[in-house]
Amino acid sequence: MADKKLVEAITSMEDDFAQWYTDVVKKADLMGYTSVKGCMVFKPAGYAIWELIQKQMDEMFKETGVQNVYLPMFIPESLLEKEKDHVEGFAPEVAWVTQGGLQPLQERMCVRPTSETLFCDFYKDDIQSYRDLPKVYNQWCSVVRWEKETRPFLRSREFLWQEGHTAHATAEEAEERTIQMLNLYAEFCEKVLAIPVIKGRKTDKEKFAGAEATYTIEALMHDGKALQSGTSHNFGDGFAKAFGIQYTDKDNKLKYVHQTSWGSTTRLIGAVIMVHGDNSGLVLPPRIAPVQVMIVPIQQKKEGVLDKAFELRDRLSKTEGLYGNLRVKVDDSEKSPGWKFSECEMRGIPVRVEIGPKDIENSQCVLVRRDNGEKITVSTDEIEEKVSELLGKMQKDMLERARAHRDEHTYTAKNMDEFEKLFSEKSGFVKAMWCGCQECEDRIKEKLAVTSRCLPFEQETISDKCVCCSKPAKSLVYWGRAY
Repeated sequence: MADKKLVEAITSMEDDFAQWYTDVVKKADLMGYTSVKGCMVFKPAGYAIWELIQKQMDEMFKETGVQNVYLPMFIPESLLEKEKDHVEGFAPEVAWVTQGGLQPLQERMCVRPTSETLFCDFYKDDIQSYRDLPKVYNQWCSVVRWEKETRPFLRSREFLWQEGHTAHATAEEAEERTIQMLNLYAEFCEKVLAIPVIKGRKTDKEKFAGAEATYTIEALMHDGKALQSGTSHNFGDGFAKAFGIQYTDKDNKLKYVHQTSWGSTTRLIGAVIMVHGDNSGLVLPPRIAPVQVMIVPIQQKKEGVLDKAFELRDRLSKTEGLYGNLRVKVDDSEKSPGWKFSECEMRGIPVRVEIGPKDIENSQCVLVRRDNGEKITVSTDEIEEKVSELLGKMQKDMLERARAHRDEHTYTAKNMDEFEKLFSEKSGFVKAMWCGCQECEDRIKEKLAVTSRCLPFEQETISDKCVCCSKPAKSLVYWGRAY
């Protein structure tokens, strides 16, 4: 009975997806609640996933010339107010500091909801000449947004992220960097997280406050809701004019810089849970699994069993994996094997190795894949090769499975009747044409609680009329309900 209980502690995702999600993050020991409302504790299992995300993303950034910096977490109110659209966009979510020690502050400070204004203030003194450009900076930090409703990893009042802030001599360079970083996010999601994404541009209504253009990657969760998984913004020279960021060009004339900003957050962990998880718990793509292989000794009190388990661990730990050497542990706790199996499943460990006295006699062990439960018996002589092979296949299969799920839950609508019918009966992305007017976008949101996710880079023509008003259509849009 005890072995069954651990899995039963998860609500079935078919019964209540939101409760299933909460159960998984708690039972997999990824996070804990705190006495600070709307904030969470990253437990070791959750933070280790973030470290692997951070490390691999940071390496990709640096390959494109990005340098890391760190700016203060406090922003004076006067600085925040320099860019009108920007401050209006963030005002409802800002947390303010009004007192320092025992003294009231002369000017209140906000705890950064994002750092555009601080970077602008820094760049205005740091950039003088065309020789100082481009500046391609990024910071890994936390930000605070006073959200009304919170959910672990997806939305919390303080969350971890990276924010890139760059300055360029020309509009073309800025646009190129904006798209480059979006493509990098898309590649990261597919290659590392095994999550397929749709790349596109946000409508003006949905773009970042103060940006000329916002580009996004949109992923589809298992329940058919969309999750914005990374954004890249082209600011043009709007912020530069508000903050006086000028440089002397080769022709000795003063010009304004063109800026970009791009970010992704710990909600990527939420995406991994909701794209790959199942009713037994987490399913982690091997590249971000803190433990990729768990060795479970069977009848571990029998002579030689634990020795063999640790010998296999030592051999596997020296084996080159998908990202560095394989990350391997032995579960030598006093729990029953069945309980250990359930725990491995709950935590999403990609491969489980089972070894007992009979296996040792036959120089073999059993490998179990977390994503599909497949069991294979392999010779212990070739365990390194077989485990590496299995992890590579699992990483690839998880992406293909997620892509198939997304494609099966992507629909097309030519008119409002079809559009409404799809959203009342199905869950997923709906592709439909749009005239470009915000009135239609607002009407759709009001009527169906659906938002435009993006104008995909890969445009197609479903019909020549707007799905909402039947006037001539300008673009194809992906629509959906979102987290």
